Amino acid sequence: MRFLLINPYCPITEGPTPPLGISFLAAALEKAGVDVKILDLVIFPYSQKFLKDVLSNFEPDIVGSTAVTMTFNDAIQVIKDVKAINPDILTVMGGPHVSFCAKETLDGYSELDVIALGEGEATIVEIVEEYRNSKDWSRIKSLAYRSGNDVIINEKRDFLDVNTLPLPARHLLPLGRYRALHTPISMTTSRGCPHRCIFCVGRKMVGARVRYRNPIDVVDEFEYLTTLDFPQINIADDLFTAKKAHCLTICNEIILRKLNIKWSSFSRVDTISPEVLEAMREAGCTSVSFGVETANVDILKTIKKGITLEKVKRAIRMCNEAGVEPHVSFILGLPGETEASLIETQNFGKEIEQIGACYGFHLLAPFPGTAIRDENDKYDLDIITDDWSQYHANRAIVETSNVNKDMLNIIAEQWDKDTHEKLFQIRNKMDSGEATEDEEWQIKNLERFLFLYQLMMDKIIEENGTWINGVDAVSDNEVLKTLANKIHIHMEKTPDEAFDILDYAFKRSSIKYIHSNRQIRWEWQNYL
Repeated sequence: MRFLLINPYCPITEGPTPPLGISFLAAALEKAGVDVKILDLVIFPYSQKFLKDVLSNFEPDIVGSTAVTMTFNDAIQVIKDVKAINPDILTVMGGPHVSFCAKETLDGYSELDVIALGEGEATIVEIVEEYRNSKDWSRIKSLAYRSGNDVIINEKRDFLDVNTLPLPARHLLPLGRYRALHTPISMTTSRGCPHRCIFCVGRKMVGARVRYRNPIDVVDEFEYLTTLDFPQINIADDLFTAKKAHCLTICNEIILRKLNIKWSSFSRVDTISPEVLEAMREAGCTSVSFGVETANVDILKTIKKGITLEKVKRAIRMCNEAGVEPHVSFILGLPGETEASLIETQNFGKEIEQIGACYGFHLLAPFPGTAIRDENDKYDLDIITDDWSQYHANRAIVETSNVNKDMLNIIAEQWDKDTHEKLFQIRNKMDSGEATEDEEWQIKNLERFLFLYQLMMDKIIEENGTWINGVDAVSDNEVLKTLANKIHIHMEKTPDEAFDILDYAFKRSSIKYIHSNRQIRWEWQNYL
């Protein structure tokens, strides 16, 4: 059996990182003896011809795609293309979006055969087993499928024991490309979220009870990730600090092993303490992200956040005292939002910035499965579009009785403008020799990221990286300089600027060249 897993396209603004969820699915399939390939369309340019070549070479029996709401349109287009190329391939989709709108998805897209609901590792393995046998989909829990003209949604399965999961199959990911982009790499230490925020599907996807992995296994994986040459590890738990003992045990084991890598995590302002933060910092944690959402007390109650502004400020002070950078995020456009509450939240952002926090805004995206969408009649909220591609939280798709989309967009656009202005000012400081080392690194890292991402998505190395060489022996520098001279015009860089970035990628083993029969051919070093 062959199973092709698709990671659909996601905009560069979302900060591409090696996909974790699909790596868990791949590992579960490999453990069951399935031949698996991951097609990562976040950092590979997509075309129907490219897909046809992959299907022809790999010959999968099943193709499955994950999708969040923002990526659903791209994911379903790939599924449509798969069926157009080979109608006999079984098509599967999973992820939070289709888990909570399975019926309308199957009703609307005949090309999609079945949907794995919720936590997918056990379900996807059973799909393979049933496909081998009688194809009786009624046997599989947490599965949605068609029976005649009806959509059947099977009984939900119990949440699995996270300690039975194999490690994510990262060897199937194009890590060389991600490494070139200098992105973090993610891992988890638990699944589950005990909180009831009405704008989030986390609790429904992975359960209200937090399931903890064995701390020694966690740090074994953490240690392995330190060998992959990524700049940072992101602990992607919904709430890493949910259980003090679990958090401290992991931190102490990292310290004991003297593992040296930066990492970050997500937390809540009411689940940290000086003891926890100091242990995290000593173990290498450099930043903690808090979802605060709003500075309006009434809206905090409406969304069931369960925190106070005083706790926010106290958490920020504790982070600063411990030497861990606090990041705070807000959501604008929540139920009950008014002009006054928007100003209140913006002013609070400036206040916490003064006491040492970084902060940013998103605009509310009412995803399928959230209470804010499923129980919309209970809230002061008008959802103005179901165009899923607009659910990226950067422009308004909701309105309240007192705030329209234009008011929200003005804030988002001004935030974008201010961010670009800050970067422009740093660039000017660099030109005049006044920029700090950190400022200069920030600009160079961004420019390098954009350069290498364009190389990937425009296939510039594939189309310009092969030439006949007149001699048998060449140096790395000579070959890099030739490549830089061939591609700099496509990238709006000088040859020297292109050389510096290519040299960076080469030294990180993200690109390589093959010299054979006096021919030079450059290619991406995608896999481990």
